[in-house]
Amino acid sequence: MRNQVQHRSPQSLAFLLFLLLVLTIPALAQKREQKRLESAGQVLTEILNVPDNVPQKLLDKAECVIVVPSVFKVAIGIGGSFGRGAMTCRGGEDFTGAWGAPAMYALEGANIGLQLGGQATDFVFLIMNKKGAEALVKSKTKLGADASAAAGPKGRTATAATDALMTAEILSYSRAKGLFAGISLEGSTLRPDGSANHNLYGRKISAREIVLQHRVGAPVAGSKLISTLNQHSPRNESDPKSLK
Repeated sequence: MRNQVQHRSPQSLAFLLFLLLVLTIPALAQKREQKRLESAGQVLTEILNVPDNVPQKLLDKAECVIVVPSVFKVAIGIGGSFGRGAMTCRGGEDFTGAWGAPAMYALEGANIGLQLGGQATDFVFLIMNKKGAEALVKSKTKLGADASAAAGPKGRTATAATDALMTAEILSYSRAKGLFAGISLEGSTLRPDGSANHNLYGRKISAREIVLQHRVGAPVAGSKLISTLNQHSPRNESDPKSLK
């Protein structure tokens, strides 16, 4: 009997190792996305806690927000870079509810790298109308082509700049080495990260189902991101006609 057990033990070990991998890999992938989501929440909290960063009037008129923390410059062509972050939208068909469950997103583009000096940079995007939100839940959205985009104004400059930016569907900001500013990322792309959403929620689910149809509850890792937005901008102040 002992010899039989010893003879079968390598196969048993291989099977146990296989089971361990099957169980561990999804858990590790989910943990990775949870950390990204937590990082997005921390970045947004730090940015919104500085009054002169994102103008309150613009935040209150945003239908959705995307946060992409710690984007690094990489050696892909000239100035290439990429980042992973999260998008959350206000609830309700007309974006009049509380901020909802986040979907994971990817930011990519050669010209992003031109904005980076080698250090990690955080990006924040305000989605200013329903058209912009609809564009972003499709496949890949090229800023400036598939959706109009502009560098967002800061703090006290918002009053003067808002009129010129009224037509922009997406306003973009960056933070590097503690310096926060509006930044133009035209030509870069934002897209739903399908594999990351699968890893985070444990099943195949689209960005539209998450942020517009609200078919899932927010994971614990997204609580800081959502609570920060509910605290800083609990109500949508957009013109009701623009939300229809």
